[in-house]
Amino acid sequence: MAADEVNPEELEIADELIAERRAEAPGETPEDMTPWQRPITAAIDVINYRAGQLIALLMVPLIIVVVFEVLSRNSFAILQNAGFADFARSIGLGPTLWVYDTSRMIAGVLFMAAAGYGLMRGVHIRADFLYRNWTDKTQATVDALLYLMFFIPSMIFFTVVSCEFWWLAYSRSETMQIDSAWGPLLWPARLAMPVGGFLLLLQGIPEIFRAFHKMGKERERWFVRALPIYLIGLAWLVMAVFLPDWVPGGAWFSDLMAARPELSKPTIGLIMLGAMLFVIFIGFPISFTLIFLAFVFGIWGANFKLTTLLMTLNTNSTMLNDQLMAVPLFVLMGIVMEAAGLMERLFASIQMIMARVRGALFIAVLIVSTIFAAATGIVGASVTLLGIMAGATMSRSGYNVQLAAGTITAGGTLGILIPPSIMLIVMGPVLEVSTLDLFRGAFIPGALLASLYLLYTLGRCWLNPELGPILPEEDQPDTSNFYGAEVALICLGVLTVCRVFGHSMGGTFGGVIPFGGLIVLVATLFIAYQAYRKLNILRIVLPIAVLFHLYMVVANMSDGGGLPIWSTVLAAFILLLAFLGRPIYSSAAEGGFYFSALWDEFFAGLMPPTILISFALGSILLGLATPAEAAAMGAFGAILLSLAYRKFTIPSFFDSLIKALEITVLIMFLVAASNFFGAQFSALGTPKMMTELLLGLDMSPYLILILVMSLIFLLGWPLEWVPIVLIVVPILLPTVEALDVYGLDRYDMMVWFGILVAVNLQTAWLSPPVALSAYFLKGVVPNWDLKDIYLGMMQFMLVQLLGLILLFIFPQLVLWLPAVMSGN
Repeated sequence: MAADEVNPEELEIADELIAERRAEAPGETPEDMTPWQRPITAAIDVINYRAGQLIALLMVPLIIVVVFEVLSRNSFAILQNAGFADFARSIGLGPTLWVYDTSRMIAGVLFMAAAGYGLMRGVHIRADFLYRNWTDKTQATVDALLYLMFFIPSMIFFTVVSCEFWWLAYSRSETMQIDSAWGPLLWPARLAMPVGGFLLLLQGIPEIFRAFHKMGKERERWFVRALPIYLIGLAWLVMAVFLPDWVPGGAWFSDLMAARPELSKPTIGLIMLGAMLFVIFIGFPISFTLIFLAFVFGIWGANFKLTTLLMTLNTNSTMLNDQLMAVPLFVLMGIVMEAAGLMERLFASIQMIMARVRGALFIAVLIVSTIFAAATGIVGASVTLLGIMAGATMSRSGYNVQLAAGTITAGGTLGILIPPSIMLIVMGPVLEVSTLDLFRGAFIPGALLASLYLLYTLGRCWLNPELGPILPEEDQPDTSNFYGAEVALICLGVLTVCRVFGHSMGGTFGGVIPFGGLIVLVATLFIAYQAYRKLNILRIVLPIAVLFHLYMVVANMSDGGGLPIWSTVLAAFILLLAFLGRPIYSSAAEGGFYFSALWDEFFAGLMPPTILISFALGSILLGLATPAEAAAMGAFGAILLSLAYRKFTIPSFFDSLIKALEITVLIMFLVAASNFFGAQFSALGTPKMMTELLLGLDMSPYLILILVMSLIFLLGWPLEWVPIVLIVVPILLPTVEALDVYGLDRYDMMVWFGILVAVNLQTAWLSPPVALSAYFLKGVVPNWDLKDIYLGMMQFMLVQLLGLILLFIFPQLVLWLPAVMSGN
């Protein structure tokens, strides 16, 4: 199938983190599977499938309650400022107590109760660096052994302990007290832990049967014969752990678990770390590996009671983490946005606008990917759709395949860095810093990387025009006789609206009249629209717009009376745009000047994501809403846009809910598992020992930090960002915290380090052999050789390293915006 014949609706573009989503329908089993295993496999699959469908629907009330809180609180604030506070209270407006806790509990239930569904769909992440090179029989044998040895025991322990944890909350009627003003009962939310654990344990049975089927009948017979012995041993182990007085040898096993090891605890932690790396690289799902190893080494290094306490507390804290609540909502926003088809419209219009420029398609790809990175944050969607839209046109226009592939994959990966980045949301609790400050800190680095990508591609095209030739005549749009004036006036108009919007959000006009910001913004949009449609109005508005900008530049003079450099540049740019628009005053403009139809398409594709970015992301950066609230508003806005563009249907929306649930389960369950593993690892004292060892070396703190970043860079080749952020970073964190670099305090150091890690981890998308971006692109542009795609990606990985070096040398590129926006 040619690239331009690929139907994007048939692609699973939301699962960039998912290694092998299961293809067969729930309940469907291979006909040659052992007969007695087929009905068991089908029944359990259907149970978890139906459970997942029901749980996915919880995103709807989650959005509703959070949107209600945001609208109620801000409506009350507006009416209060206008002197109608009593009226606002009488109609029930104002901050609530119940939404915060209710939304946290719903979000926690989402990932925990749907864990079995995630396993049934095959969405739990694994590092298959070695696994993928084995034969099917070897893969199946290893899977069966690890499921029997690791998964089943750890899930039994998890389910039993979480049942005890839930019963404790239920019998004592425990309530949220530490961080809750409402104080709701805890047991309804905690019920998701034993239910999710049981469904996950249940789903392990079909996974074992599938491994039996895949390994072949001969090997399967050996496993089936050993099953009775295994089940007896497993039953004894569970009884010996939880009811030692009921089984022979139970007391001996209890004494064994209570015995103190001869090895020191930090040494046990090092063995634990080595075992983790070994098992992960074998290819078993990472979440279950971490849970089992944390159990085993926790009991060895400490005791069973402390280990189970750490497990339940860490899982519970992950479920109720208000920052992580933004994950499913931002994911859903991105998926709904993609389904609305806005990306295609925006790309097509920018392609037409830049049609007469060398490297036009490179520019279009990078602009669109930057905008949609801020609107969605989903890498797989960006790379796939950009490949569908640009791949065939680039090939037909004679563009260099390597540079084209590098541009598409590099542009698509900006979603991992530019807010609202899911990775930054997950990283916030790990680094113990505000997600808001990480978002603010990522803004300039994201723009820097996008600019470096753009300069690199245009520079290459300037040196060698054959790399990105001007588009052929048949691909160029029909424009007026003054196309340059069209571009200049559109740029000036967009800049004016953005500036008015910024001042409106900042309250500049609010002190003049009630709702002044909203009134001025609406008036500006109306006048801009009229100027866009009528030449005579445009002639009047142009000098007013130029004078407005010049006035604002002068008003922003520095205290010393001089113009800052950026203001001087901006003033010169405004005057240049006005000069380019001068042809509209000539007599030839009558009938010869008009705004081409391509601008209608441009605004139809540009305005929706811009509105979402402005209201969702802008509310976060300005401190008007928490990330979770902004995510809910963004998801709600994406649904409204889908309705406005007549793309919304109940089946498609339900499919979006399911996709969002799958990615949420993947990320959040791994967060919970890694928190448990990290807590146990820290309790053994190994991170402290490693920190003291590194700091004891006669090395510069800058060199140590470079070594840390080099390790993360190398791990980005075989591993995805999720295990690195959740496993590797917490291990390295004590060392980084102890470094004295640039005189930064602990908080600024963590924000800066987090952004360095985020930029560094884009290598996970641009470095073979696990670079999923390459496989997404190859899937939609099959005529491009995978070798050329890799070579193109490697070029942009070097550009990315240049950006990383700049951020390392100049930390204020990260820290300036958080400091300014927080008033420091």
